[in-house]
Amino acid sequence: MNDLSYREVYEKVTVLAKKLASVTNKVTRVALYAGNSVETAIFLLALLLLKKEILLLNIHLTKEEVKRQIGKLGVELVFSSGKGYIPFQEIYSYRQNAIVLSWDIEPEQIAVIMNTSATTGEYKSVPIRWKQVVAHVRASARTLGIDEKDNWLLVLPFFHISGLSILLRSLYNGTRVTILDKFDEEAVLGLIRKKKVNMVSLTTTILGRMIDKMEEHSLRVALLGGEFIPVQLIRKCLDKRLPVYKTYGMTETTSQSTTFCILDAPDKLDSVGRPLPEVDIAIKNADEEGVGEICIKSPMMMDGYIGRETVGEYFNTGDIGYIDPDRFLYVLNRRSDIIISGGENIYPKEIEDLLYELQEVKECAVVGEKDNKWGQVPVLYIVSTLTEEEIQGYFLDRLAKYKIPKSIIYMDELPKNASGKILRKALQKEVMG
Repeated sequence: MNDLSYREVYEKVTVLAKKLASVTNKVTRVALYAGNSVETAIFLLALLLLKKEILLLNIHLTKEEVKRQIGKLGVELVFSSGKGYIPFQEIYSYRQNAIVLSWDIEPEQIAVIMNTSATTGEYKSVPIRWKQVVAHVRASARTLGIDEKDNWLLVLPFFHISGLSILLRSLYNGTRVTILDKFDEEAVLGLIRKKKVNMVSLTTTILGRMIDKMEEHSLRVALLGGEFIPVQLIRKCLDKRLPVYKTYGMTETTSQSTTFCILDAPDKLDSVGRPLPEVDIAIKNADEEGVGEICIKSPMMMDGYIGRETVGEYFNTGDIGYIDPDRFLYVLNRRSDIIISGGENIYPKEIEDLLYELQEVKECAVVGEKDNKWGQVPVLYIVSTLTEEEIQGYFLDRLAKYKIPKSIIYMDELPKNASGKILRKALQKEVMG
């Protein structure tokens, strides 16, 4: 990690675990409230070595939200990189506990807990067990490959599965990882231009800001997921021969479930790839065109949310899509995002992808608004210099009349969560008043 060797990481983690042992010996579950840093990674690994269940808290939550989350899960100890809770610096002054540490892992042991949809207030707690972690890193290694020169840039937050999985994959593969405390465009571009890193995981928002400046690189993998990806952005990556691996996954599936490199299948740009090894994807309740509910079965799948019933053979993702004859998965939309207008299904992604073909469109999102006549109608939120007349004119010959947004709302920036995903629920609240 950055300038540390694996031996140095081992030594630091071991010493810290022996200091933490005296504080945590009476509890099973703890929480970590900290941003990205090498120090945070060391604390995380030390707590894992002590076989604690670690709730990874989103650092953008308010104190009241944190209080509710730790209260619901019965967490008594919260370690923090800053002031408040138990600061990292306080632990360094503790004496080492004379205990024997075991690096053996127990497959059913919960390693970390992540709360999904915490930004909406309606979150569910996902327990990620070691059996899922092992299955994930093995499948990812088989899919992405391993090179002794690999150095993965970690700029996505630890408290999201996309960030945590980078650390776990790198440790499993015995390769390097470079941690940045936050996204800094110039810092990231500098590392790429100077060929300091050859693997990156990015959100659509981050890549969209940098793509026009990414001229020189030696990237082997650019993993891209987190939200629906505009076709225009993917085509730019293809033109630049950027090895983008589109991926589809979620916290419940311990990150990736499907992936593919766009350079290997340029005729499949709209898809999110084929399933990883041992991942089975089924389309349930499909219509006559094969479009239905995306359901996943895999060894990376959680057993069930904490305090809720266990998952059956297949986990219903809540997404709608289809699988083509070559086993490539296509995600059309979240089931909850589909707009039903006069009995017709409207997929927001179709409208958004059409808009992203235009250079003047920076961000956009389509959500449903209640309508007395049609049940729902589409409303467009957009960041663009185009006028409403220009947008409506663009739609006329490209969309059926019922799909054309009833109104267009301009914004300086669309609301997003910490991983850069557009918060549609926040927009829907605005529509509903």
